[in-house]
Amino acid sequence: MRRVLLPHDVSDDPAPAGGVIRDYAGRSMGTSWSVRLVAAADAVGTHLQDGLQQQLDSIVAEMSHWETESDLGRFNRAPADSWHVLPPAFFDVLSFAMDVARASGGAYDPTAGTLVNLWGFGPWGRYDQPDFVPPSNDEITIARSQLAARPVRLQRDGRQAWQPGGVQLDLSAVAKGYSVDRLSYYLKTQGFAHHLVEVGGELRGAGVKPDGQPWWVMLEQVTDIAPGAAAPDELVLALHGLAVATSGDYRRYFELDGKRYSHTVDPRSGMPIANDLASVTVVHAQCMAADAWSTALTVLGWRDGLHLAELHGLAARFVVRQPDGGFAEYLSSHLRSMLDE
Repeated sequence: MRRVLLPHDVSDDPAPAGGVIRDYAGRSMGTSWSVRLVAAADAVGTHLQDGLQQQLDSIVAEMSHWETESDLGRFNRAPADSWHVLPPAFFDVLSFAMDVARASGGAYDPTAGTLVNLWGFGPWGRYDQPDFVPPSNDEITIARSQLAARPVRLQRDGRQAWQPGGVQLDLSAVAKGYSVDRLSYYLKTQGFAHHLVEVGGELRGAGVKPDGQPWWVMLEQVTDIAPGAAAPDELVLALHGLAVATSGDYRRYFELDGKRYSHTVDPRSGMPIANDLASVTVVHAQCMAADAWSTALTVLGWRDGLHLAELHGLAARFVVRQPDGGFAEYLSSHLRSMLDE
């Protein structure tokens, strides 16, 4: 069955008369990106491909934990007890991520990169390499105790961050969402208010298409469905002034002795999640928020995650694996209110 989600607020700003759709695409952050926009037939858009790519390159140069010479990479290697002035975008993204960390009780933590690296989901010691060995309980305990003992501190005056020593920032659960927001903002500054932006599956839509229709997108579906099991219902969203992000246990994982280890690590336990959640989708005005919250709610599990989503007014969908191979679906009240019923 297919159901439809509609935004609560709809702008009456029409697309340019006689407008046409133009497409741009490229690669960044180890994934693909794409943009669809509505432009007047005579509008000049030859500069946009380079402009969009430059926006993404700037984010990588500041926030990538894969690039050793990024601002984040240098912070991760910085000596203990040192303060560092961060670029404005980097500081804003890190500040937001740490706000979500506090609001989620540590279910999401952008300073827990050491744990992610130990489990082989960081830039080195990868889980898909033949010499990979999962971390021991002692290694996990040490990493957690170090994280708890000396947390990162921020000074908003001067945009400074304190490296307590050995902390590894990892913004992978928020940077893609931020990059979607950044591209959308860039397009608006260039006069293209009607567009659909996608980076690695995270999306944001603004305005409408030339025919007046919104940007219709289907919420990401679970991919590893057992033979004979029914797939979750399809949900189609009118992405008008909204963004959407999904975290799923089917994206990156490894199996050892018959057990699946997800790429999403719970900073509170130091272990990959094992809570039967197949995916969490969050719809929000900001893609950065949808991205970070989808990770936090995934770690919490559907019961605690749904409770927190209700407390914060988040539009969230939880798809839970069932023992018979099927799926159960739980929607927050805010997302349910968007259903066209």
